[in-house]
Amino acid sequence: MRATVTTRPAPGTPRVSVARAYRFELVKLVAQWRIRLLVLACWTVPAVFVAAVSQQSTLPSDTLFGRWMLATGWAGPLVVLGFAGTWALPLLTSVVAGDVFASEDRLGTWRHLLVAVRSPRRIFVAKALASLTVILLLVAGLVCSSTAGGLATVGSHPLVGLDGHALSSSDAAGKVLLAWLCVLAPTLALAAIGLLGSVALGRSPMGLLLPALVTLAMQFAQMLPLPTAVRVALPGYAFIAWNGLFTSPAQTGPLLIAVAVSLVWAAAATTLAHLLFVRRDFTNPAHDGPGRRALTVGALPLAGLLAVTVTVLAAATPASGSGIDQEKVQRSVATAFAHLYRAQTEQLNRPRVTEAQLKATAACTKGGGGTDAHGPGNDWRCVVSWHLPGVEAIGQAIYQLDVASDGRYVADGDGPKEVNGYFLVRTPRGDAPNPLWQFDGNVELLSATPKG
Repeated sequence: MRATVTTRPAPGTPRVSVARAYRFELVKLVAQWRIRLLVLACWTVPAVFVAAVSQQSTLPSDTLFGRWMLATGWAGPLVVLGFAGTWALPLLTSVVAGDVFASEDRLGTWRHLLVAVRSPRRIFVAKALASLTVILLLVAGLVCSSTAGGLATVGSHPLVGLDGHALSSSDAAGKVLLAWLCVLAPTLALAAIGLLGSVALGRSPMGLLLPALVTLAMQFAQMLPLPTAVRVALPGYAFIAWNGLFTSPAQTGPLLIAVAVSLVWAAAATTLAHLLFVRRDFTNPAHDGPGRRALTVGALPLAGLLAVTVTVLAAATPASGSGIDQEKVQRSVATAFAHLYRAQTEQLNRPRVTEAQLKATAACTKGGGGTDAHGPGNDWRCVVSWHLPGVEAIGQAIYQLDVASDGRYVADGDGPKEVNGYFLVRTPRGDAPNPLWQFDGNVELLSATPKG
């Protein structure tokens, strides 16, 4: 028979408040050398990285917004955000939340803590809040440091969005901040998974690694040809969906769903961790996690949550399959080309032209051609056509597209040379980067295929 500790304060003994327990746990976390090192790194390294890259002639153009780091300081925090969602934030949550309970098991200090606080529930709340506070401090450091590095090195200039339209400095600032706020939701989900692993696995190092392993599994899943509903149902999809903020109109549908899914996962994993913790046998010094109960109480409910989320999204969203089809790609490429052609016209001091006057269209094929082009791949080919006012001839340009499974694509210009075949254009002020040579775009996976 398993016994649990139920401590009651003696008559006249004041109850230890959650606030006091929280301050105690926060001091314990901040006193650790690795936490202090992480705080220092998050508040300094991004600024140094962004400043160093922004002064180089070779930019990380394979990274979203990396090609614009010489043009505006607002590209830097977005490049750091892309890296953080893939590596930094999962590792930070592993170190903080994944070890907050397991450290007491390794040190054998549960009895002392229970005598001091006299409530497993208060201990859980205090530890969860302390780990959340440290994680928010680390994320704030990444945002502030990367933004300061970009603005100090390059300055506050307009940013080119994922559909080629220009965002003013103030608009770019607001969307950069909103993008970082949105990725707090999947960060909380990973932190909750870390709490669950720390409670369920005890001294095992797997609890510390659980958020990072879950992130790797989700990244691998994103590279597979999964249905759109499965892709969006993963708790880390908000690390990708923030891209939709930088189109006009903003692709907020996938982002809102991704944030909601992440918050549901955060609440579910935290609740499961709490149930396991308050039912723990604290009288056994050799206790090392709930063992098989971790599978039934921890893993199986989360697997069921994933299944339910996939079912609901499959029924509620209009997209099917990969969510990437010929019509969506053609519309996206034509829109981005029209915006960027206007920017190139202004560079060259040519007569102004609007997107409506250009009437840009794109004809895209995949692989060997055919009319039923769909799915990701690097074998997309698009021919963009446009009209100039007063000119009868139709202009055409060719692009080779590499479309990723998450809807992001890179369009590489393939001629003619004077339009998109070279990475520089000769302007009255000298050579400047050609906005039509290469550009990034985004296909909204959850939208229905446009007609007409």
